[in-house]
Amino acid sequence: MYGFRIVDKLQKINEDIKQDQLKYHHKRVMVSKEFTFDSAHHLHCYEGKCKNLHGHTYKVIFGISGFVDNRGLMIDFGDIKEIWKKEIEIFLDHKYLNETLPPMNTTAENMVVWIYEKMAESLYNRKEQYDGARVEFVRLFETPTSYAEARREWMEVE
Repeated sequence: MYGFRIVDKLQKINEDIKQDQLKYHHKRVMVSKEFTFDSAHHLHCYEGKCKNLHGHTYKVIFGISGFVDNRGLMIDFGDIKEIWKKEIEIFLDHKYLNETLPPMNTTAENMVVWIYEKMAESLYNRKEQYDGARVEFVRLFETPTSYAEARREWMEVE
């Protein structure tokens, strides 16, 4: 039977594990973080329900890759959250998107590219802090079953 166990001894740096053992590999890895936001919008040149003002609870998922530092970390999840909160979410959460985003039809397809570009710009501005960090994908859910996606290979080629 599995029982609760308290470790005998907490591992200590430079005693049980050396600094140069913290970085296990030299491979590119991807981390992912998701966020939600609520906002209102309407679509232009569209005949359907979305031509009227309405709202969504959106979900956005970021896939960010790079190389780990000497601690074995590529990017702290808290750093992704800080970028999201300070540089992207402020334009989206509880906003009228037609007013706060650049001039565009506020479709999920347009918005996901804008979100991708904002995160890519934020990582570029911190390139000394993160080794090779880049956005691999952004997925923007407009409903629980419908999403648009932007991928690095599509964004860099076009």
